[in-house]
Amino acid sequence: MVCNILICTTQVPFTSGGAESHVEGLKRAFQAGGYQAEVVALPFKWYPPSEIMRGALAWRLLDLTEANGKPVDLVIGMKFPAYLVAHERKVLWVMHQYRAAYNLWGTAFDDLSTYPEGTRVREWIRQCDTRFIPDAKRVFANSKTVAERLRRYNQIESEPLYHPPPRCEQLRCGEQGDYIFYPSRLEPQKRQELLIEAMKFAQTPVKVVLAGNSSNIKHYHALIKQHGVGERVKLLGFVSEPEMIELYANSLGVCYLPFDEDYGYVTLEGMLSGKPVVVPRDGGGATEFVEHDQDGFVVEPEPHAIAQSLDALYLDRERARKMGLRGQEKLQSMNLSWQHVVERLISAA
Repeated sequence: MVCNILICTTQVPFTSGGAESHVEGLKRAFQAGGYQAEVVALPFKWYPPSEIMRGALAWRLLDLTEANGKPVDLVIGMKFPAYLVAHERKVLWVMHQYRAAYNLWGTAFDDLSTYPEGTRVREWIRQCDTRFIPDAKRVFANSKTVAERLRRYNQIESEPLYHPPPRCEQLRCGEQGDYIFYPSRLEPQKRQELLIEAMKFAQTPVKVVLAGNSSNIKHYHALIKQHGVGERVKLLGFVSEPEMIELYANSLGVCYLPFDEDYGYVTLEGMLSGKPVVVPRDGGGATEFVEHDQDGFVVEPEPHAIAQSLDALYLDRERARKMGLRGQEKLQSMNLSWQHVVERLISAA
């Protein structure tokens, strides 16, 4: 019988985002189901690359058979290298592997290859995953995209297991404004730069609202000035939860442009808000839910194509409204629920 559950993950100190929401949502779902569930997180440092190896070893050395005199009945492994932890009853729900060793290697978002020992550490990471992931009783993936990476790079089969986004209960469809909403941390892999530049080519009065923190906000202000779109692009920085719901609800559409994302809460939240969603063709999990020209647009990740899609939404607002409602109905029909997630993870144990 499963009573005591530990959710194993990693934490980059002083940061918070979708992964942390995911873990917290799982913890609450287990507790709501009557289980004793706690999160075990170790800090993760990826530079220099030798620190990655030390972090993986730390997880392998942990003894999680019991804690404070209580047996640990089940371990759920989530993120690299936490999912390498040893336990006789371990189920993995892989959010993502160490992406610089896989799908980001050789791209503009890869820093591992810039180190002299990068290639060696990359191979070490791949061997660790290939060797230790199959030790789990069952392997689930955060999305079809993550499952495909496991299959392609490690020849490991996994089952995609979707979950609802954090704001699913609060999201609603409001008025149809004149702005496109992009909520996310401002960072290179989210590619807000493409949307800012796209506004230079937009033929309609459509506007853009960006919400999210950034460690380099001056860069984005400089881009707005460089492209001469200061009248059309607004940087809000951090916004409260009520503001976030309102911005989703009253937008013309939602834009989300990450490179090969693992899952992509913004896509789901945009659809649940009844808005058409513009995503890139190489968006990975962020693109899985959007059917082109039905509930949004799947576009080439370049400014002209993005601008054309935004203009199309602005010029035919009734079409945009219908696209958003189709997406909302589609996502609601999928019945994404934490209860289903808990049932799958427990039954796998």
